[in-house]
Amino acid sequence: MTRPILLAVDDDISVLEAVVQDLRRKYGSTYRIMRAGSGPAALDTLRQLKVRDEAVALLLSDQRMPGMTGVEFLETALEIYPKARRVLLTAYADTEAAIRAINSARIHYYLTKPWDPPEEKLYPVLDDLLQDWNAGYQPRFEGLRVIGHRWSLKDHQLRSFLSRNHVPYRWLDAAASDDAQQLLKERSLDPEALPVVLFSDGSSLVDPEQEALATRVGLRTQAAQDFYDIIVVGAGPAGLAAAVYGASEGLKTLVIEPEAPGGQAGSSSLIENYLGFPSGITGSDLGRRAHMQGVRFGAEFLTQRAVGMRVEGQYRFVVLSDGREVSSHVLLLATGVEYRRLDIPGVEHLTGRGVYYGAALVEAAACKDEDVFIVGGANSAGQAALHFAKFACKVTMLVRSNGLEASMSKYLIDEIARTPNIVIESNTRVLSAEGNGHLQSVRTCSPTGEMVREAGSLFVFIGAVPGTEWLPNVVLRDEKGFILAGPELKAAPGFAATWKQDRDPFLLETSVPGVFVAGDVRHGSVKRAASAVGEGSIAVQFAHQYLASF
Repeated sequence: MTRPILLAVDDDISVLEAVVQDLRRKYGSTYRIMRAGSGPAALDTLRQLKVRDEAVALLLSDQRMPGMTGVEFLETALEIYPKARRVLLTAYADTEAAIRAINSARIHYYLTKPWDPPEEKLYPVLDDLLQDWNAGYQPRFEGLRVIGHRWSLKDHQLRSFLSRNHVPYRWLDAAASDDAQQLLKERSLDPEALPVVLFSDGSSLVDPEQEALATRVGLRTQAAQDFYDIIVVGAGPAGLAAAVYGASEGLKTLVIEPEAPGGQAGSSSLIENYLGFPSGITGSDLGRRAHMQGVRFGAEFLTQRAVGMRVEGQYRFVVLSDGREVSSHVLLLATGVEYRRLDIPGVEHLTGRGVYYGAALVEAAACKDEDVFIVGGANSAGQAALHFAKFACKVTMLVRSNGLEASMSKYLIDEIARTPNIVIESNTRVLSAEGNGHLQSVRTCSPTGEMVREAGSLFVFIGAVPGTEWLPNVVLRDEKGFILAGPELKAAPGFAATWKQDRDPFLLETSVPGVFVAGDVRHGSVKRAASAVGEGSIAVQFAHQYLASF
């Protein structure tokens, strides 16, 4: 296997040699280290590598070079290798230019010279960037192969599950790929029984159930023990924060998540206002990092769905979809929310066949040169519009209100305004979705009247529905299903009859002592990733107080 490449660029031979030596000392066994003495020479090298289909992981360029600055080189290199991590070397006086380059060249980091000692000032930065790059890197001969149909709900769900769990795979369209037909023939598989997952050892799974697929790709589906100090249901930002803080503070922690770490935030194509990431971070990467952090501290993650809960003395039991139970002293409900379904003709049978809820990032490349419609005007809709605009011919945002100002962050509004193939249609709603086998058109209503529009895909980002129907009635909720907690419980019907403690509930404690709630599923929560992270960490502190009362 050809190793991925790290390319260093500097016109000063002595500085370039120092960079190359430092890179070789740390990364030479895993990556090929290449060099170039100027921006144009580096671009020629990149174009040759692209022709040979070689992987470039990182570009490390000096800023002050004659003929072409480092920023200019990285801007052009972005078009050739958009996924390569880009680092700018600057003198202290050039830091303002480096900060501007975060936007213009989408650089991931800038380093001021000198970077000695590299163990403190160079390697930690590059380690982090290369770890991110490797998370999305798919070597040509590795990973699974999935054969299916684009307009199949099961195929869409399978690919989404693999993608969100960072399982490398290659997708082949059975209707358009000769390779797919050949593989099905070689393995004696029925071309009508799709999707199918092919493994490198020659085995396969035909239309697999999610739990079977999770087990086959190495995800844990059975708890290692029956009892934990704290069980967290849901691995969105709130649940992940609780896992990190709980495990790091010595609590035996189990996280139950049916899909993948990250929750709804995990499907965000780019979160640009999350603290500490000036170039933004994808929701998938944020979830992956937090998951790894939790595992490092000893948290256990289980790919299962919680379908029931019961209380027995000081123990809280969670019933799993496979019929097993796990128990704990403390239970944290961090299940998040789902997007509300569109209640219009045609949507139900076209879901997964052109109509999707959430960003559905696995469909982005398939939207190339198509007209895409997005329903909704909040941040998640704006992030999706910007992402799909990179692939689609045109992205139309259908917004029921007068505009985006009341529901979307200004940085997203400004970026959307700068994107020429995104169109905002205010005071507009979808009346129906139409298509034979897959979405082909939508009917909309606006102040100018009704009209039918050709559509390749429709992505829905409206409302928030909590998935709390599996909880017993003793866990009090509002009329929409959001869980009540803390001071809000005192006014809730039935609370006085169920709460038997000689204290008031803790801030994030539900109507059941020892059962806490955090994140979007809580009544009155702020629907932001940072807020959910804060609640998840705070809930662990209340869990400690509850445990101390035993």
